[in-house]
Amino acid sequence: MGQHIRDMLRQIELFRDLTEDGLHQLASITLRRSFGRKETVFTEGTEVETIWFVAGGLVKTFKTDESGRERIVSILREGDMFPHTVLFGDQPYPASAETIAPSVLLAMPKRAFEYFLERHPGPMRRIVRAMSDKIVELQKRLQEAGAFDAHDRGLRFLADLAEHCGERRGGAIHIRMHLTHQDIANAIGTSRETVSRMLNRLKREGVLEARRTGIVILDPEALRRQIGADGGADGAG
Repeated sequence: MGQHIRDMLRQIELFRDLTEDGLHQLASITLRRSFGRKETVFTEGTEVETIWFVAGGLVKTFKTDESGRERIVSILREGDMFPHTVLFGDQPYPASAETIAPSVLLAMPKRAFEYFLERHPGPMRRIVRAMSDKIVELQKRLQEAGAFDAHDRGLRFLADLAEHCGERRGGAIHIRMHLTHQDIANAIGTSRETVSRMLNRLKREGVLEARRTGIVILDPEALRRQIGADGGADGAG
């Protein structure tokens, strides 16, 4: 099991330059956890005891407002660490986390991981850069929320999934995740009905199709051409 965990840690960008001794130390504080689809990893506001890494699968982090409406903060892929903002502090989990697909996660006790980072500056520097990238990503999403209508935000969301989570097969891109219309609505800040209209339109135009395994972007170029071109067509919300 120890060797298997070290092999998984080697695949994570943050730890790419660790020595064998460093990997051994990190593996000694790491547990492998398997989750099914739609299982809770942690809940917003609870005490942070564990830092998580995605070794396989997909995880969403989200916040819930007073009315119970969910807003997705980020979708985490293989190699991603979460949360970023609680290291070397006593803040609670800033959002909730739930698996989108069956996932394998690596769990590290927060205090033990902090102790490890104090002695290995390479991963610490990469975490700081990753936090900076997350801030830029959130700023971009806030800008898009104000500048683009719901239809255009949906197109950009699909294009981003295709780029970062898709598998290219011939001219098509397969996004292997079970996202409901409500999941997409929560991610872009609109209603499920608006997302349904957008997806149905893209299906009619031959841009994508929905399968049991996820979404297939049949014509990635057509998807990119539509971004910013006619977002107002179904863009209420």
